[in-house]
Amino acid sequence: MHSTQKAPISDSSDSHSFNDEANHGTLSGGNSAPAQAQAPPRIITVQPLSRSDMQTSYAQDMGTGSLDHDCYGSVVNFCGVIVGNCGTIPCCPAPNIYKVRSSPARQVGQGSVGLITRFGQFYKSVDPGLVKVNPFTERLRIVDVKIQSIPIPRQNVTTRDNVSVDLDSVMFYHIVSPFRAVFGIADVRNALMERAQTTLRHVIGSRTLQSLLTDREAVASEIESIVEGVAEAWGVKVESILIKDILFSAELQASLSSAAQAKRVGEAKIIAARAEVDSAKLMREAADILSSPAAIQIRQLEALQQMARSSQAKTIFVPMNLFGNGAADVGSVAGPSSLNNTAMINQLADS
Repeated sequence: MHSTQKAPISDSSDSHSFNDEANHGTLSGGNSAPAQAQAPPRIITVQPLSRSDMQTSYAQDMGTGSLDHDCYGSVVNFCGVIVGNCGTIPCCPAPNIYKVRSSPARQVGQGSVGLITRFGQFYKSVDPGLVKVNPFTERLRIVDVKIQSIPIPRQNVTTRDNVSVDLDSVMFYHIVSPFRAVFGIADVRNALMERAQTTLRHVIGSRTLQSLLTDREAVASEIESIVEGVAEAWGVKVESILIKDILFSAELQASLSSAAQAKRVGEAKIIAARAEVDSAKLMREAADILSSPAAIQIRQLEALQQMARSSQAKTIFVPMNLFGNGAADVGSVAGPSSLNNTAMINQLADS
C-alpha cells in the first residue's frame, strides 16, 4: 500500500484580492458588514507513482536447469560466486559480484532493462536496480526501452511524375521486447533506419509531386504502417514517422512559383469574365425595362421639365403621342383632353 502525502497550500493571491475587496467595500459603503474570516487553506493530495506507472516490468527468470554445462562449468561458476562475494568486501582486490566486467555500470538505470547470460546463454532479465552478476560466467547487457528518435538522413527521391526532391524525415520508436531486439537482430537501430529509407523511396515513388505536397501526413502514415509490420518482429514499436522537410532545386522551385502565379492569374481572369457576363445581363435587363412605353414617357416628361426651367425663351415642341394616341388627340383639339394637355404643359413651363 502506498501512503498519500498531504501538503497544505495557501492561495496568497486569493487572500489578497479578498482583503482588498473587503477594505474597498468598507471605505465606500461606510455601514457595510465586517469582512468575513479568511477561508481555510486548500489541501492537495499527491498520490505517489507505482512501479507499473514508472516503467513496464520485464523481469523474467528462465532458471538455470536448462543450462547444460559439465563439471568444468560448474567449477568455474562456483569459483565466480566465491570470488564475487569476496569482492563485495571493501578494499578487497577480488572482482565485485555487483560489477559488470564488460562495462563500468554497477546497476541497471531507470528506463532500461538488464539481460543476463550465463556461458553465453540467456537465462534472466532484470528490472532497474542493483544487479548481482557472476564475474566469471555471467554477462549483463543493458537495453534502453525509452522512446528514441532516429533522424533519417536526407535522401533524393524521384516521384511518379519524374520530379526529383530531397526529403528529411525522423522516426520515433521504443523497444517492447528486449530479448528480440538484442538477440534477434544484430543492430536494430541501423536496421530500422535502412528499412525506413527503403520504404520511403517506395512510397514516394508511387505518388505525384502534388500528392506529396498536399497529403504529407497520409504519406507518413503509409510509411509508418509498412515499417511497423516489420519492426514488430524485431521487438520494436514504431511510434511515428514524420516528414520534416521537402526540398526542391532552384529551377523546380521557380517553376512551381510561376505555375502557381499563372494559376492565380487564370483564376482572376475567370472571375473578371464572369463579372462581365453578369454585368451584360444586368445591362440588357435595364435596356429592356427602359425601352418600355411607360419608361419612355417618363424620360420625355423629365426632358420637358428641364427645358421649361431654363430662363431663355424657347419654343417647346411636344410630340403628338405624348399625352394621348396621336390622331385622336389632334382630332379633338377643342375637347377636354386637349385643354387638360395644354394646362399640363403650362404647369411645366411655370415650374
